[in-house]
Amino acid sequence: MRIAVLPGDGIGPEVTAEALKVLRVMEKKYDLKIEIKQGEIGGAAMEKYGTPLPEETIDICQEAEAVFLGSVGHPKWDSLPPEKRPEIGGLLKLRKLLQLYANIRPVVLFEKLKEVSPLCDSILAKKIDILIVRELASGIYFGQPRAFTGHEALDTMRYKVEEVERIARLAFEIAGKRRKKVTSVDKANVLHSSMLWRKVVGQVALGFPQVRLNHLYVDNAAMQLILNPSQFDVILTSNLFGDILSDESAALVGSLGLLPSASIGEKINLYEPVGGSAPDIAGKGIANPIAQILCLGLMFEYSFSRADLALVIFKAVEQALNDGFRTQDVVAPGMSCKTTAEVGNKVCEYVLNWTN
Repeated sequence: MRIAVLPGDGIGPEVTAEALKVLRVMEKKYDLKIEIKQGEIGGAAMEKYGTPLPEETIDICQEAEAVFLGSVGHPKWDSLPPEKRPEIGGLLKLRKLLQLYANIRPVVLFEKLKEVSPLCDSILAKKIDILIVRELASGIYFGQPRAFTGHEALDTMRYKVEEVERIARLAFEIAGKRRKKVTSVDKANVLHSSMLWRKVVGQVALGFPQVRLNHLYVDNAAMQLILNPSQFDVILTSNLFGDILSDESAALVGSLGLLPSASIGEKINLYEPVGGSAPDIAGKGIANPIAQILCLGLMFEYSFSRADLALVIFKAVEQALNDGFRTQDVVAPGMSCKTTAEVGNKVCEYVLNWTN
């Protein structure tokens, strides 16, 4: 298993270190052969190389079977030209180079964490298990023309039929293995790109008669995620809308620090937490490593076809949370906060003790 590790900025190095501890335990327990090469990206790369995505990092990623990423970004780099910013010149450029076209974001509410969810008991009575499939290679983040002149700015939301077909097929294939429902989210009442999106998704749906399809406008979808999240199985949506809705969904489960993601490419997949670099808490030992650790599970499942190992990690994380090993963002009243390292160590312990 050849893995490129890019710790990134902010809390990225801290939570990545905990995930790598879990990975090494998995390697030893299950007799895996893992080769890790580490590179710099984002602000860390800017400081060392003068670019947010150096050639050395690109080479490491292209030689790997999977890329394991922390998070990038910090306000101190926001004034740089777009191509020098960690998010644009680093992460978005890497997504394009690796031809990543789909971002898969599972949103699962652990039973014991219902106590920290802001939702009322009547809504929490039903299971929340959503998979957001976000288009990643096109849309407004990549569409041309785009420009920033100082007194005027321009971004273009552009989609081609084949781009929508590709992401839609993936969503329907995944839904076929789950509860067989796809909710496609767009803004087809006003956006031409969404009109195309809705038309193409409907055509793709004809090839998956066992999967139910419904459409929602993005504003209604945002509301429904709060009012009745259990109605959703697979949410299929565009780059921009997926970015927003997946962050909103973090509120359902209690914290951004709990949500992992997998970015699917033609050959290489990339795994990163949803929550971002959180520079305000970096270096304090209080960051939640759970999302980064759960990224390991997605990596085992989607890059190495080891769903059995993904289950081990999920169960170990669940047990740690159930036993009160939680960072400050998900503690319940009366609980003591655990450090980033304490949570990581406890997950390692449960992995070691796991029996099928």
